[in-house]
Amino acid sequence: MDRLPWSRFHLLLVVALGITWVLDGLEVTIVGAIGPMLQDQRALGLTVQEIGLAASFYVVGAVVGALGFGWVTDRYGRRVVFYTTLMIYVAGVIASALAWNFWSFALFRLVTGLGIGGEYAAINSAIDELIPAKYRGRVDLIVNGSFWVGAAAGAAGSLLLLDPALVPPELGWRLGFGIGGVLGLFILFLRRHVPESPRWLVVHGRQEEAERTVATIERRIEAERGEPLPKAEGFLEVHPRPSFGFGEIFGSMLGPHRSRSLLALVLMSAQAFLFNAVFFTYGLVLAKFYGIPETGVGLYLVPLAIGNFLGPLLLGHFFDTIGRRRMITGTFAVSGVMLGVTALLFGLDLFTAWTQTFAWIAIFFVASAAASSAYLTASEIFPLETRALAIAVFYALGTAAGGVVAPWLFTRLIESGLHGALAAGYAGAALLLLVAAVTEWRLGVDAEGKSLESIADPLSKAR
Repeated sequence: MDRLPWSRFHLLLVVALGITWVLDGLEVTIVGAIGPMLQDQRALGLTVQEIGLAASFYVVGAVVGALGFGWVTDRYGRRVVFYTTLMIYVAGVIASALAWNFWSFALFRLVTGLGIGGEYAAINSAIDELIPAKYRGRVDLIVNGSFWVGAAAGAAGSLLLLDPALVPPELGWRLGFGIGGVLGLFILFLRRHVPESPRWLVVHGRQEEAERTVATIERRIEAERGEPLPKAEGFLEVHPRPSFGFGEIFGSMLGPHRSRSLLALVLMSAQAFLFNAVFFTYGLVLAKFYGIPETGVGLYLVPLAIGNFLGPLLLGHFFDTIGRRRMITGTFAVSGVMLGVTALLFGLDLFTAWTQTFAWIAIFFVASAAASSAYLTASEIFPLETRALAIAVFYALGTAAGGVVAPWLFTRLIESGLHGALAAGYAGAALLLLVAAVTEWRLGVDAEGKSLESIADPLSKAR
């Protein structure tokens, strides 16, 4: 798989699987943009605390979904899970559009989160195992960065859907959620072309199916290029088994790979805290501190989301050339310093709505690449048999530490109306980014251009 040239097959793979992050971005941004609208009695009449709590329900669902489906992905395969989780997401998001009060809305957000969390484990595993090693870093960053394509779409859509002159307030926010459901149904159709990971098939004793899958991929690429592919070189002897116990999996993560586990936890926690703190609440910040009406929030979120996508898109190449350790350290450190300066300026009340948005654009151009690299790190530094569960565990722990607390904390800081209080929250996030930079420099893995098996030996490797 690592010797294959880039082809239409790989492009289909990125589109069919990477759409998960587009959907997640759409979800998070729509919730952020419609937050003020949900307080309207013609909508759901929620309080600020209820909006923050509903956001936390979504994140809790994502954590539980990642853990549960992470184990299922390693046990039963990538393909069956990314079908199942997408269907759960579609059900949850359509139900969210039909919510009638706070508790129904929070429950449906929980279900939606279950689907999205499960997607993270299955999709990152499949992409890493099917994309050639020389492209893996940039592809992972761009796929994870595509969250912001969804965010931009959600923000732009909110400008129309939340305009009472175009759509009644009691209907607009419901249509916003409905868009995600329609997109999810379309992607279910595309995913029928994505095969099971041959790497997963081999270590689970399904050698013939793995050979057929690889042969089919090779035939498609040879037909596209009009020339035969180079011969595969090297071999790795493994002892296939249908399943691997939790003792072996966690023994690997907490034993020989414990420093890598600490690295993944720190990177995931830092980026989760930052992004959940800012993007679940920015609509509330604009309304509370700058008097921006809820119908105009999307105008500020669109350029911010675009800047977030351009970061991984334009910087991703360097994670494969300059290298993982230097780029991950640099992006976390630079974004941390920039955020610290922004916290100071906000605390001194020196921003307008637009100048603060421009500051966020600059910060998140770099921080978005850093956040995407956290997912890349968690997905490539552990043995194949533990990959999905490792992604799930560190996504769950990082999100629980940063993502569940951040929306609740920052909605309280916003409600205080004090610039200094919210600035302190931003300064705390900056400190976490700097800690992540130091951790990466000390414990990072130089994984650029290497096969997954050379980065971490499979548990089933012959000894």
